[in-house]
Amino acid sequence: MKNSPSQSEGEINTSPRRLDWVNKTHDDSTLSLLKEDAKYFLHQSISSPCLSAVSKAEGAYIEDLQGNRYLDFHGNNVHHIGYGHPRLKQAISKQMNDLPFAPRRFSCEPAVNLAKKLNEISPGNLSKVLFTTGGSDAVEVALKIARAATGRHKTISFWDSFHGAGYGASSVGGEQLFRSNIFGPLLTGSEHVAPFDCYRCPYGYPDLNGEPQLDICNMTCEKFISYVLEKEGDVAAVIAEPARAVPYIPPPDFWSRVRKACNDHGTLLIFDEIPTGLGKSGKMFACEHDKVVPDILVLGKALGGGIMPISAVLVKPEFDILGEYAIGHYTHEKNPVSTCAALTTIQIIEDEGLIENASELGLYAIERLENLKNKHPSIGDVRGRGFLFGAELVSNYQNKKPAKDLAEEVFYRCLDKGLSFKISMGNVLTFTPPLILSKSQMDFALKIISECLGEAERNQGIK
Repeated sequence: MKNSPSQSEGEINTSPRRLDWVNKTHDDSTLSLLKEDAKYFLHQSISSPCLSAVSKAEGAYIEDLQGNRYLDFHGNNVHHIGYGHPRLKQAISKQMNDLPFAPRRFSCEPAVNLAKKLNEISPGNLSKVLFTTGGSDAVEVALKIARAATGRHKTISFWDSFHGAGYGASSVGGEQLFRSNIFGPLLTGSEHVAPFDCYRCPYGYPDLNGEPQLDICNMTCEKFISYVLEKEGDVAAVIAEPARAVPYIPPPDFWSRVRKACNDHGTLLIFDEIPTGLGKSGKMFACEHDKVVPDILVLGKALGGGIMPISAVLVKPEFDILGEYAIGHYTHEKNPVSTCAALTTIQIIEDEGLIENASELGLYAIERLENLKNKHPSIGDVRGRGFLFGAELVSNYQNKKPAKDLAEEVFYRCLDKGLSFKISMGNVLTFTPPLILSKSQMDFALKIISECLGEAERNQGIK
């Protein structure tokens, strides 16, 4: 336990810069609450010590105990429709009065209506569903189905991926923070391959402004999946995020080639759309960009509208083969309040044109960041889709040395000016705003990002 794992998610909560920011920013009431938090909650990386204390969450903003307001470009990817949407709160309130709970052995209209709606909006024929209370649990269900359907237990997933904190989910995940040897042994047969990171190609091929040189690399990242499938010969599933939330965007035709390889080897394809689904990428599901339908699709996070915890597993009907076994049977699996919240959330996304907003405004944001790349020498790469986009910071443009200290400085400078977001892999500024964001709010955020990048670059002598 003495060897600290690599920091793949979030900022370092115990860094000197964090301590300086806390001492400069927080008053006694906030410090007192954070002290109580640290006293009673188990400590864990990323989550503790807490950054601050929230007293209000509304629309695209969170507010701390001292009244400081932050435009939230993080939101744990739950705030697609904004925090506390009036229509959602009204629907939840009505449902609580009508039917607050349904014992698991009974059906109820909200649960069935949600299942119907997911059937309607999902790609292909993902017509069978099971609900869980969290994304990690949904991934575990997906793994069970894949094992039973194929009679195999092995999986292929990507290093640096995240699929949840349960034993199965962290086994197929690729972050050391969640799958360290101190938790082992993890699930056997959990094979990993390098991610489709075109800016930092793990196979050493060059890139041009973050774009893969397909004539040179010949998409080795995909070929290695095919290679492992062939050599192993008995892989149950490939599980992946169709667009990694770091973000990494797959090269053209990547998923269609992986889909073919899975078909050729009798392997199922599981897409984890927990952070990317329901419009975040500018389409209802991120896999729709690549026109590839998985055998199993997992949803979560935003499904409950940022209020209720609920996730879902969508499966092709031919894999509904476990009727004699209990593969979920969660207490709140068909909870009428959470399923009502999920159905209402999807209806709000559709009725308010939020997917179209994410597509159009996301493209605008990426173009603006590309322009900032010419102004700021620390921006090595800009990438993303819809409202999942980011900028990778480097201290040297040629050798791409990660500018982790610079990213941290930019983060705290942005907080001081009212913008919250997430750092990934230590040096990637990751932006995942709510789908309700306006152009003026986007302009406000991009202005802050540019200002803080310039201030931090000058402070650290980056030219």
